[in-house]
Amino acid sequence: MENISETNLVQLCGSPEGPPRYSHSSRGQDFFLLPLRVRRLSGVEDRLNLTLRRELLPAVEASGGRLAVKGELRSFNNHKGAGPKLVLTVFVRELEPWEGEDLNRVRLLGTLCRPPKLRSTPLGREITDLMLAVNRRCGRSDYLPCICWGALARRAEHWDTGQRLQLEGRLQSREYTKLTDAGYETRTAYEVSASEAEAVPLL
Repeated sequence: MENISETNLVQLCGSPEGPPRYSHSSRGQDFFLLPLRVRRLSGVEDRLNLTLRRELLPAVEASGGRLAVKGELRSFNNHKGAGPKLVLTVFVRELEPWEGEDLNRVRLLGTLCRPPKLRSTPLGREITDLMLAVNRRCGRSDYLPCICWGALARRAEHWDTGQRLQLEGRLQSREYTKLTDAGYETRTAYEVSASEAEAVPLL
């Protein structure tokens, strides 16, 4: 069996945006959401959602501010009808106070579960959309949207569904406008922006 830390690893360092708020209960445990602001080299901030167990709340309070987080990228389907259909969060395994620079690092190993789609942005940059299925400990899989740019995007366009991929990059948030029955709504999408990606042999 694969080591999950080798197939799905997220490391973030940043600043919480407000206190944790209750999310849900599952199997006798309470879970909380905590938005974390992580600054890119460009100065733009990504607002990323952390999911943490109640037992980690004292560590958040004791930190007094900035946090270093290690965990896994999780996805779930939103059946409420409002907002994006696929929601991504970082499930926190470890958490500690942090005084250093912001950090945003993602490492994934999974299976391509949709045909890659090459397109161009309004500014003419080439980008390929990927959907990666990554195994989870409980036998389920997380479906994680990823993007590649430039030369990597052109190479990714030729990968086949079912191909095993290893990918490194960062988790980013992106606002977009969607037309709904109620009018235009501003929503936030989350995706992994890949700096490296390569096909690996099937198991």
